[in-house]
Amino acid sequence: MSLIVFSIVTFIGSIMLPWMVNSPEDEKPDFTPRPPASIAPIVKTVVERKPSLLTAWTVAHLIFAGSMVFAPFVTSLRFATMLVAVCGIPWALACWAPFTFMGVEINKLGSSLPTSRRGSHHYQRVSDGSIEMSSEARNAEKPDDSATGELAGIYLGILNLYTTLPQFIATGISMVVFTVLEPGKSPELAKDAHPDEHHSTEGFNGIAVCLFIGALCSVAAAVATQSFKNTV
Repeated sequence: MSLIVFSIVTFIGSIMLPWMVNSPEDEKPDFTPRPPASIAPIVKTVVERKPSLLTAWTVAHLIFAGSMVFAPFVTSLRFATMLVAVCGIPWALACWAPFTFMGVEINKLGSSLPTSRRGSHHYQRVSDGSIEMSSEARNAEKPDDSATGELAGIYLGILNLYTTLPQFIATGISMVVFTVLEPGKSPELAKDAHPDEHHSTEGFNGIAVCLFIGALCSVAAAVATQSFKNTV
């Protein structure tokens, strides 16, 4: 049930949040919006108060941190379900924000290529009066397309690498936490163990402690995300 609630919150957030956040393109619009005079003040207020995507991503890190800080102190199923549901909001941002910024940067790389590499559109008139692109122009555009696609693949691969590495680190940390806090606490896994190897099930739960450590890491991620503001 907790995972179902989490999925519903993530789904709703994925639909609603883009309307509540300024995308990088909206921060530098190509035109000046002119809504009807009757609703112009309301539209202006809403637009001015909409946070940037970077700010929303930072807040999402803090929401996750604030939720997971309480993980070691959960004593009821309802409280645990609420914490899991709240995590659907930062997860919706995590599935959206990094790829948005990556796409913006890849577009900048493509537009910053020299004109000689991008190629220019040369047209020639043929006998039947139609206009066709010359073979020289088509050949000139191919290196640009392949170069931009190659850069996109490289940078998305780097993003995937930086997404995967923390999972290895988290697995190592979890191993240490469970070794310290959870030896012999699971009766179903200790049926054949000697009674001296059984331990009390009281105390902090290993999973909750791992989530608490994740909250601390999320605070560090919020600081790193905010510092990214100077480079966007």
